[in-house]
Amino acid sequence: MMSKLIEVPALARVEGEGGLYIRFKNGQAEEIRLKIYEPPRFFEGFLQGRFLQEVPDITARICGICPVAYQMSSVQALEAALGVTISEQVRLLRRLMYCGEYIESHALHIYLLQAPDLLGKESVLELAAVAPDVVKNALRLKKIGNDLLKAIGGRSVHPVNACVGGFYRWPDVGPIRALLPDLEWGLEASLETVRWALTLPYPELELDYEFVALHRPDEYAIYDGEVWSSKRAPVPVEEFDRVYLEEHVPHSNALHGRTIDGNVYLVGPLARLNLNHEQLSPIAQKALREADLKLPLRNPYKSLIARAIELVEAYETAIELVKQYHPSGKSQAPLTLKTSVGAGASEAPRGLLFHRYAVNDQGMVLRARIVPPTAQNLPRIEADLAALVPQLVSMSNEEATLTAEHLVRSYDPCISCATHFLRVQIEEVK
Repeated sequence: MMSKLIEVPALARVEGEGGLYIRFKNGQAEEIRLKIYEPPRFFEGFLQGRFLQEVPDITARICGICPVAYQMSSVQALEAALGVTISEQVRLLRRLMYCGEYIESHALHIYLLQAPDLLGKESVLELAAVAPDVVKNALRLKKIGNDLLKAIGGRSVHPVNACVGGFYRWPDVGPIRALLPDLEWGLEASLETVRWALTLPYPELELDYEFVALHRPDEYAIYDGEVWSSKRAPVPVEEFDRVYLEEHVPHSNALHGRTIDGNVYLVGPLARLNLNHEQLSPIAQKALREADLKLPLRNPYKSLIARAIELVEAYETAIELVKQYHPSGKSQAPLTLKTSVGAGASEAPRGLLFHRYAVNDQGMVLRARIVPPTAQNLPRIEADLAALVPQLVSMSNEEATLTAEHLVRSYDPCISCATHFLRVQIEEVK
């Protein structure tokens, strides 16, 4: 009988601090732990006692890559609590802001985080040495997203213009319209990204997922929608945490997501594309048809392809919304404070992000709950690693470790960015 241990003390080229531990015997997984040891930051705790208009700016600090997602889910939840109806102009501007976040996040992950794995490079620096134009275009693609966030939100990281009820002020039209040439370049570059993504060598791994994502019949759901699943009935956002639960596990400071019947599920680009591909915008639809993919995509490594198609969607939608931007009237709906509870959800680049708040009649937060996409995906990643074990058995120690690391990175888990996993320990016992 043969036992083997793969241990990665510190994950890298991901966001945050975590490690990976896999022990298997006779080709079967005995124990798998994606250990998240980064100290908890207790955002839900210190939101208590804060005035509700502080919430969007505070929650934006949870993530430097996805601040808009946290702002949009929080404002929706608080607006639901207060019974606020935002104007259509506010909703469209929020969607445009979200496009900027998808652009910068997806460009970063596709080219700088996962592509080096697929191309056998240790980092994007090594990739730049052999394909400088690819990396140069990637950085430009990302910068355009950051520029769009700055034009709407006041700055590219942790924007400050979003508020409960709308925006503190309408952004100036000039800086937003000035981005049109860059956005049009980015649309063509993102189409090339899809074509390039299809040529990359992906490890073989087909899995049976429960896909979960927001859905709208009239657009590719990012800002809002109903919670859809590939294996159960849709539920409205306010019932999300009745069906999709969180639990503590001994080996992680992060909560783990499960369905009400104890199953693991998948959120993120694969889930969105598989559930919502019919709602893609025309150019993104055409890119998907020309890719000749067999849906549903069930290979976690191929989430890069889904991100590439969503990059086209984000650029195409951004161009349309920039051309439509003609602000008029008030940028913020009036608020009537009352004791109430409200829920909201949007699609962060990494997956569905749920918020729920209870507030009193002074507008102070009594309770807060935030369910990030990575917490939902952690048990799904561990299940994927278990399915990968039969392949790892026949690999060298180095190849097995890199393949397992790559699987984790393909999810783009929000545990923080570094350049490479650090030390790997592999033990084999007869």
